[in-house]
Amino acid sequence: MTGEGTATHAADSRYAWTRLAVTLALMTLGSGAMYVVAVVLPAVQAEFGVARADASLPYTLMMVGFGLGGVAMGKLADRFGVMWVVLIGAFGIGSGFIAAGLSGSLTGFALAHGVLLGAVGSSTTFAPLVADTSLWFVRRRGIAVAICASGNYLGGALWPPIVQHFVETSGWRATYIGLGIFSGVTMAALAVLMRPRPPIAVATAAARQTGVVPSTRPFGLSMGHAQTLLCIAGVACCVAMAMPQVHIVAYCSDLGFGAARGAQMLSLMLAAGIVSRLVSGLICDRIGGLRTLLLGSVLQGLALLLFLPFDGLVSLYVISALFGLFQGGIVPSYAIIVREHFPAAEAGARVGTVIMATLFGMALGGWMSGKVFDLTGSYHAAFLNGIGWNLLNLTIAVFLLSRVRALARRGAPAAA
Repeated sequence: MTGEGTATHAADSRYAWTRLAVTLALMTLGSGAMYVVAVVLPAVQAEFGVARADASLPYTLMMVGFGLGGVAMGKLADRFGVMWVVLIGAFGIGSGFIAAGLSGSLTGFALAHGVLLGAVGSSTTFAPLVADTSLWFVRRRGIAVAICASGNYLGGALWPPIVQHFVETSGWRATYIGLGIFSGVTMAALAVLMRPRPPIAVATAAARQTGVVPSTRPFGLSMGHAQTLLCIAGVACCVAMAMPQVHIVAYCSDLGFGAARGAQMLSLMLAAGIVSRLVSGLICDRIGGLRTLLLGSVLQGLALLLFLPFDGLVSLYVISALFGLFQGGIVPSYAIIVREHFPAAEAGARVGTVIMATLFGMALGGWMSGKVFDLTGSYHAAFLNGIGWNLLNLTIAVFLLSRVRALARRGAPAAA
């Protein structure tokens, strides 16, 4: 690779770790919008005089924009480098918060979230950054991607209390405008530090030494078929994942424990998810992305099974913590799988596509679990539905791993 922005740093170098710290900060900033909108929802609903379902529209549009934008931004990052993509994101986040803060109607507020904060803004700070991180590491790729992806959960831990404070003291509009100025300027400054391009050739050569070689025939399949299987797996695992995450508060209310207990369980689940991502990253460095996905799928299914016989208050706290510990590393493992088995030059677009599938799975799972509850009057069937989707994810992981092993057996004589 030649020309302006060519990498002068090696994979796994000190610069790579410094870049990872910048990436973590960018993801923490960029993911703030999806948590901030939940904090201001009551104030926005009261000011515009709309129903709760209508007031939830900005969040829905933002998540749709997040998923669709991630694919486009991944392609741009592959072609022009992640620095330019993050600069686009700085504009989207900055202008999106300001436009939402100045909006005179719910429609304008929702469009600012869907287009600027979602498709142009937050989408630049997840899939493109995860893909970029995977290109800067070989020996410690799993833990590096896990640290990067933890920025999404870290944003969920940091932003809500900060925003709530300013909403109470200054109002939601001033808070949004302040967030836009701070986030836009800070992200633009950090983006400049991301100028060097990834050392793709170096990383690929090192990958050959480890025996995991990216190919135009991943798993012995066409790239389109392999990508489709990973997307189906992403949808399936996240439909299952959404059941407890979206409905644990309502489930606790139905059991008579109250919404506050359910909210505590959700917070515990997300906090455990941070730990899970880091531990899964370490495991991934030892056993690879595909085996990490398989392990996470088995453990997530086990946690879902535990929700069926145990519905006491203490047991639900324990199972919620276990669920968080088991599922947090699943989504980042897809980025590792793409990096290990697909051409490195297409990492951004392909990681973005799989991440979009996982977001669709979360949206579908949240709705589907509610629909199953409406039809049956119980969350028991909804948990069974989640287990069924988890089995689909597990089946795909086993199939892909069997393909890899079969190819390795066939290739062994030639390598010898």
